[in-house]
Formats: sequence, C-alpha cells, structure tokens
Amino acid sequence: MLKRYLPKGLFARSLLIFVLPVAMMQVAIAWAFFDEHWETVTSRLSEGVAGDVAMMTALYERSGGEEAAFAPLAEMSYRTMRLSVDFRPGETLPTSQRSSFFRTLDRTLRRALGEQVDREFWFDTTRYPSYVDIRVQVDGGVLRFIALRDRVFATTGHIFILWLVGATALLSLVSVIFIRNQVKPIRRLAEAAEQFGRGQDDESFRPAGAREVRQAAHAFLEMRDRIRRHLDQRTALLAGVSHDLRTPLTRLKLQLALMPEGQEREDARRDAGEMEKMLEEYLAFARGEGGEETRREDVGALVLQAVEDERRGGAEIDFKTENGLEAEIRPLGLKRCAANLIANALAYGSRVAVSVRHRDGRIEMIVDDNGPGISPDKHEEAFKPFSRLDESRNLNREGVGLGLAIARDVARAHGGDVMLSESPLGGLRATLSIPA
Repeated sequence: MLKRYLPKGLFARSLLIFVLPVAMMQVAIAWAFFDEHWETVTSRLSEGVAGDVAMMTALYERSGGEEAAFAPLAEMSYRTMRLSVDFRPGETLPTSQRSSFFRTLDRTLRRALGEQVDREFWFDTTRYPSYVDIRVQVDGGVLRFIALRDRVFATTGHIFILWLVGATALLSLVSVIFIRNQVKPIRRLAEAAEQFGRGQDDESFRPAGAREVRQAAHAFLEMRDRIRRHLDQRTALLAGVSHDLRTPLTRLKLQLALMPEGQEREDARRDAGEMEKMLEEYLAFARGEGGEETRREDVGALVLQAVEDERRGGAEIDFKTENGLEAEIRPLGLKRCAANLIANALAYGSRVAVSVRHRDGRIEMIVDDNGPGISPDKHEEAFKPFSRLDESRNLNREGVGLGLAIARDVARAHGGDVMLSESPLGGLRATLSIPA
C-alpha cells in the first residue's frame, strides 16, 4: 500500500529521503518547544497576572469601594505591575466570548484566573493586539484590568515558528539544487542509453557527476564501443561472404547463358536466382540499415509508399492513416520493415488491410490479412532468423526466413517492436510500434 503512494523518480525519492527526516525533526523540536518551554512560560506569566488581578480585587474590596481610597492603589498597580485598573459602576460582565487563534492561550489564562480569583470574571485576548482585557464582577460594578500582552503570554512563539519554517525552506532549497545536480548526470546517461538503443548515438555525451555515476557512464561508453565493433565485424563478415559468393555465382550465370535452351537450363537459372536473393537477404539482415541517418518524416506517407509499390504489382490493399504522424526515423529502414510485413501478408492472404494511427505516445502500423494465420505459441518463433514454420504458413517461403526478423530488427533499432496477434480478418495481424 505504501509503495503505491511513494514517488517513482530518483530526484523525488532523494528529496524525500532528505526532507522527511528534516520535517520530522522540526516537528519534534516544535512540539518539544511548545509543550515543554512555551506552554510552561505562558502558564507562569498567566499565573502572575492572575495573582495581580486577584490582589487588586481584594484591595478594592478592602477599601470598601471608595474611589478616593482605591485611586492610589490603582496608580501604584500601573506604575509597578504595568496593570491598568478601572472601576465601572453599574456594569455587568459581557455575555459574548471570543477565542484567540491559539486556544491554548485562552485555556491557560482561564485556568489561572479560575484558581486565584474568587469572583466571576471575563476576558478577551483578541480585541487589542498588544493588550488583554480582563474584567471581574464586584459589588456595585465591574473592575476592568488592561494588561500588556507580553505580561500574560510568551509572545516569542511566532518568531520561533518563523525561524523554524525559514530554516526548513532554506535547507530544502539547498537540497533541491544539490540533488538536482546529482540526478542530472544519471538522467543524461539514461537518455544516451535510450538513444543508442534506437541507433541515435549522442556523441556529445560525457561522463559527469559522482564517482559511481562516472563509472557507470564509462562502462556504458565501453559497452557502446564493443557493440559497434561487433556490428561492424558482422556486417564486414557477411559482406565479404556475399562478395566472395557473387563471383562464382556470376560465372555460373554466364555459363547458364551459354547453355542450350532446355528445362534443365531453366531450373538451373531459377536456382541461381534464388541463391542471389538469399545473398541479398543475408546482407540486408547483417547490415540492418544501420548506416542511415535519422530524420523527422511522416510515417503515414512512408507506409503509403510501400503500399503503392505493392499496388503497382497488382496487389489489392486497403489503406488508411491519420494526419501528422511524424517521428524521428530512418526512412529506408522503416520502409523496408513495412514492405516486409505487407509482402508477408500478401503472400498468404487474398485480402490485406494496412492502417497507421497514433496511440499513447506511439505510432502504430497495423497489417491484417485473411490468410491461415500462425498459432499463438509460435508467434515468437516466427521472428527467429532462418525460422521456417509448418506448411500451413511457411514464412518467407521464397527466402530463408529473415523477413520478420529483419522487420523486428529495424523496429527495435527505432526504439519500437513488431508484435503478432490474431487479425479481425481471420488471419494474422502484425503491429509495428515506434515512439512518436
């Protein structure tokens, strides 16, 4: 349950690792301050003012309510205790009661007055910003006391909160800047790896950041170089084999041309033609269109070109596409991928439908046919190089079983994939998906 609500990114998680303990520590400090120090000091101050109010009430009652006898006491109270006392004859205590934002202040003062003043009382801590109004019911009227607020409550609590919040904000800002700078090299490494997976090398990438991140970046660069060397060696090997075989194949074709006409000659020429197609397919698979530069193209228009090429050969294909389906692609490679999927559908179905659409940030090309289809448990096997399936749907029967392998290789070089499934037309559906 907790994992569902935790952040997924490294930056957010690193920030949480720092901010959460700091926040918990600040809350603990604030609680300890208000519970142990601030509330204790406030209680002592309230008790002191309540004692002064109780004393002045007792002195007033002892003077018999005579103004001449009480006036010097009130003057002494203001001079020594900073407590203003005023007798209001004929008045009664107000009935309305307003509470301050911090209710703890009211509770503390009410408890202190209740413990030390025997008469009914009323107070207001909200009317005056710097004073507290306290009234006590006496015979003949009301004694009104005006006390300085800092004599009743500890007024430094908001300053403490301000410093606490300010320090937390400053530390959080510093941590955000620091963590962002640490996460940036990791993000750059991930972007470089993703681009390399799509065949788009970022030559400007350089190791940066902490020592461990630099080690990972150097390991990635070494791996990239090894993969490049492997691909170059594979291409050079098969290109060399293709070149070496072309020479005797050319001599064989020349000898066949000099032979007298006959069925044996036609059979031999057909075999030689198939051998030449196999060599071309081997080389295409090894090359993988890796040398082509990427550029932004309209995928729908590119697939339409592949469809039109088949239509010129007499094929009937239903086609539909959405507008504005642009992506960073290798046009020749992607067109070859689309052509392979369409040719495979035409080889086994009498009805073929091709559509291009945008879905969830990706561009999909869907090729449907009404052929015999492929069993779901053999979908992955169909993508294996040189794979030949059963007679019901013998993939690439004119080649060597590389059509779908080449299509998936090109799709994955673009950061996408090719998947097979059951078609609504009753045959096979091939779905090419690449990032938009």
